[in-house]
Amino acid sequence: MIKKENLDKTSAWPFVEAKKMLRERKSFIEKKGKITLQTGYGPSGLPHIGTFGEVARTTMIVNALKQLTDLKTEIITFSDDMDGLRKVPDNVPKKDLLEKNLHKPLTQVPDPFGKFNSFGEHNNQMLKNFLDDFNFQYNFKSSTELYKSGFFNPSLKIILENYDGIMNIILPTLGKERQKTYCPFLPICPDTGHVLEIPVKEIDKEKSKIIFDNNGKSLEQSIFDGNCKLQWKVDWAMRWYALDIDFEMYGKDLIESAILSTKIIKLIGKKNPSGFAYELFLDEKGEKISKSKGNGITIDQWLKYASPESLSLYMYQNPKRAKKLYKEIVSKTVDEYLDFLEKSKTQDESQLLMNPLWHVHNSDLPKEKMIMSFSMLLNLVETSNADSKELLWKFVKKYKTNISEKNYPIFDKLIGYAIKYFNDVIKIKKKYKKPNKEEKSALEALIETLDKCDDKMKPEDIQTMIYSTGKENGYSENLREWFKLIYEVVFGDENGPRMGFFISFFGVKETKDLILNKIK
Repeated sequence: MIKKENLDKTSAWPFVEAKKMLRERKSFIEKKGKITLQTGYGPSGLPHIGTFGEVARTTMIVNALKQLTDLKTEIITFSDDMDGLRKVPDNVPKKDLLEKNLHKPLTQVPDPFGKFNSFGEHNNQMLKNFLDDFNFQYNFKSSTELYKSGFFNPSLKIILENYDGIMNIILPTLGKERQKTYCPFLPICPDTGHVLEIPVKEIDKEKSKIIFDNNGKSLEQSIFDGNCKLQWKVDWAMRWYALDIDFEMYGKDLIESAILSTKIIKLIGKKNPSGFAYELFLDEKGEKISKSKGNGITIDQWLKYASPESLSLYMYQNPKRAKKLYKEIVSKTVDEYLDFLEKSKTQDESQLLMNPLWHVHNSDLPKEKMIMSFSMLLNLVETSNADSKELLWKFVKKYKTNISEKNYPIFDKLIGYAIKYFNDVIKIKKKYKKPNKEEKSALEALIETLDKCDDKMKPEDIQTMIYSTGKENGYSENLREWFKLIYEVVFGDENGPRMGFFISFFGVKETKDLILNKIK
């Protein structure tokens, strides 16, 4: 266990949130003898990376709790699969099939993929599959099952008993037209199977029934056993109440809903869970990532190019800052992962608690030494023309004779990722600069400088000689432009590796040939 003084002073956000929850929910948690955290998912579209982020971050809080208390913890992953399908997602087949089943509960909509009994069940299974792939510990719960089994019946009865108070909370937040038709209960139409949003004619609290006005026709429905479901904000509060939730994080776009749900759960007799509002994920254009649009990078894409741990790192960092999610983010995050891993080797306990990888790896950090950065490896993929792990390993071993794949599992995977990432993402965006007469002359001077170097020289000494060559060939006032020239001509990018290190690894002769080939 971590020393108490280090736990007391750390400002790592999972510990901050865990301590806050233990303070706010102290009496409730002690009475239950366990801590229940919830993550919510609406299966109206395929699960996306934001869903993963919510479970990953909640798991990090659970890991912090395990350092702070001996109480049992549980994460409930709740699927709101009784919600009506409001629109057809862009990224699914057989859109006409979904179009015909709009407004039905998601577990009553046929699966366009033809694999499961319903679209909701298909998306639920996808969610469980990728959470299982990451070895998350969670307890999956389906809205449809809890409504239809009667589990929610006692809580639904309490909602009905507090009908007027709930209406007083919700109605002031609605427009005048919506106020006329709003009801916390949404009946499931016995004829069409649609989730109906229709006004109330009469409430029978004694029999737990509501008579609705269905376009002039009376529709009498029991509130129990899945005959009705609740409107979102009331449903959220009821779920907190019925499942005794102690903590839930949610996107910034749901802050308003969380405020209203908090008022409702207090009205029906319980304290609201501890909350944490995170900023949203955006695509490359700065638009919110959407399940129905399928924009932004997917989990499958990320895992094609980088490790699960790098994705968890991305989720850990700055959860209260809006973050863009697109393919170019991956290489930057991988390098940050390697940098944090290297720093962890010399950090004391209090520093490790502030290292994101302590939370990513749940305190069990790998001990592997770093051979090179991911960006450097990408340059090596390009300059060596290696198109397989075996070829690239041979090239690496040529200059690092004392290393073996079995002792470097992280780097071994990194090589495979680098080849895919370079070919899929970087190669198509490369723009090699054709140097003008003066620039070509400066690069020829660099080749002459490298004639004086050999593979036994220290990277720092080679770097110093490159600096001197730039100063002597028109770049004394702006060495950044000198290196930018080298990068654009040799690597087709404005940025590149530290050249001294690259040359010492790639080889002096090989680098000279590379530059000569590019300027020709």
